[in-house]
Amino acid sequence: MQSLKPIQRSSLRIYAGKKYYRARRYVRWLLDHKSYATERQQDLLPHVIFTHQTPLLRELKDVDMWLQHNKVVNLKLAVNQIHGLIIKPQQTFSYWRTIGNTTRRKGYVDAMILFYGQVRTGVGGGLCQLSNLIYWMTLHSPLTVTERYRHSYDVFPDARRSQPFGSGATCAYNYLDLQIKNETTQSYQLVLYVTDTHLVGEWRSNLQPLHSYEIYEKDHWITSEYWGGHVRHNTIYHKTYNREGECVRDEQITENHAIMMYEPLLPAGNEENKR
Repeated sequence: MQSLKPIQRSSLRIYAGKKYYRARRYVRWLLDHKSYATERQQDLLPHVIFTHQTPLLRELKDVDMWLQHNKVVNLKLAVNQIHGLIIKPQQTFSYWRTIGNTTRRKGYVDAMILFYGQVRTGVGGGLCQLSNLIYWMTLHSPLTVTERYRHSYDVFPDARRSQPFGSGATCAYNYLDLQIKNETTQSYQLVLYVTDTHLVGEWRSNLQPLHSYEIYEKDHWITSEYWGGHVRHNTIYHKTYNREGECVRDEQITENHAIMMYEPLLPAGNEENKR
């Protein structure tokens, strides 16, 4: 079992670290010999593999709503860079290589970002909602997630949570990337759009899907740590079903461990440290 503790770093260490890891990513993009998906088309591929949507506005404790509205501005700009992207066989989708840097010059505005478990503002904030959506949809497809970073902090309680804890993908330009490879023999298309109320996504393909998928969690519990806080843990699993509804594969995807930034509501009795 992994034990976590909040890390204290100086502003100089954080600044230098960002510069270093961003430079390393640029070098990797140039030298890793991957075939990155770049082609986009407006015509939609005929078959929907999976679709999902998440609400744009949430009332979060101690978070001003103007940050939520600014997040929508940023989401629309990022979606415009990805919508319609075609991932051909053996190609890789890179979240940040496709979107690019989120600068004011491109129209991005200040919105909410999570900084070592604290809510702050930053240009281009709020795009974790988009990376979370894409990651969740990809888990319901034949595509392969080759790079993903989990959230180190669990900032908000589970009110109206519809997905297992730890089923998202955090992002930070450009070193915390989300990369997805098409290891199949058919092409896939990433469709994204923003309605008045939701961020909506689809994976589409030129062929009908052969399988369906179920994502579920095991071993979900909360530990009390020696430094006075709590850490939340679980394991995410992935079931694959054929067209007859038979489970043909059941495998572990990832483990999650996150420092809780709120007090857990622990049941009484012998299950005191579990949820």
